[in-house]
Amino acid sequence: MSEKSAAETVSSNSAGDPLVRFVNVQKSYDGEVLVVKDLNLDVERGEFLTMLGPSGSGKTTCLMMLAGFEPATHGEIFLDNQPINNVAPHKRGIGMVFQNYALFPHMSVAENLAFPLEVRSMNSTDRKKRIDRALSMVQLDGFGHRRPAQLSGGQQQRVAVARALVFDPDLVLMDEPLGALDKNLREQMQYEIKHIHEQLGVTVVYVTHDQSEALTMSNRIAVFNDGVVQQLAPPADLYERPENAFVAQFIGENNRLQGVVEEINGDYCTVRVGDGTVIKALVVNIKSKGEQCTLSLRPERVYINPQAGGVENIVQAKVQELIYLGDHIRARMMVCGNDEFIVKVPNSADKSALQEGVEAPIGWLAADCRALAS
Repeated sequence: MSEKSAAETVSSNSAGDPLVRFVNVQKSYDGEVLVVKDLNLDVERGEFLTMLGPSGSGKTTCLMMLAGFEPATHGEIFLDNQPINNVAPHKRGIGMVFQNYALFPHMSVAENLAFPLEVRSMNSTDRKKRIDRALSMVQLDGFGHRRPAQLSGGQQQRVAVARALVFDPDLVLMDEPLGALDKNLREQMQYEIKHIHEQLGVTVVYVTHDQSEALTMSNRIAVFNDGVVQQLAPPADLYERPENAFVAQFIGENNRLQGVVEEINGDYCTVRVGDGTVIKALVVNIKSKGEQCTLSLRPERVYINPQAGGVENIVQAKVQELIYLGDHIRARMMVCGNDEFIVKVPNSADKSALQEGVEAPIGWLAADCRALAS
């Protein structure tokens, strides 16, 4: 982005602007180390954008700055084209869902939902209509009289979501909202929140470290690491076309082979890996011959006993371990000097070659193997 001011940047845009805009935003807690480094990020109206990354990557800090709970050290945050750095959190009109629910324990469910409406001086008749509608939305009709302690964890989370939506905000922020739930309930709530978003068209900014959760729920995902957005893309693009080694490893399971680029020919290159094997791969961000690189390959894109001519890369592999997982078998193999190479074999496939200690040829397409700068 050019050096013109944040206000000039935003005012020059059209009426179809994003709902949220981070412009050159930085954050430091001690005045020295930047937790968020020069963030420029737009959140489109009506989208479900997830900030994904490991602990300490800066994603939650970005959410807290947007909510108004943390000030930006540098740069400007805009909501609906208005600068909000100096706007108090309760005046931003943003719905918020926390991991610990943050429900008032001494209030009933209905009273919890009424609170943001009372703050906005809504009359009792309209409050009741909004509360009934919100409870219906999260499938908690008839639960208005109960206290939070009388609800399960999943029900409390539904109340927290209903409270964030009850006053019809344009923007809802969710900070690891499903982290305290067990696996089955968490997956159920993922779909429920996704469907609520689709029904209402509200803009959601969601923070999680769970990549499967992000893939399930999001329109776009911003992958954070070390205070920087490594890649911003729809879920399928992140998984199928990671732009660097960090994204490839963080999103889904991934095999990595280290090597040196020998030749570059158009969109493809050849890479000599550790044991001397030469692999053909798709060029992603490789600049020149002799460069160190990481080959990235998804376990489900590897074939056992491939037909000659069917794939560009065929190597010998030795089966180290087999784990039965119902719909597929997870085979750990020794491949090109890497003894942690994973192949996912569908249960419908021929598994005759899969025996521990046995060698078998495996192969993959050059287009499925991405050469990334190390």
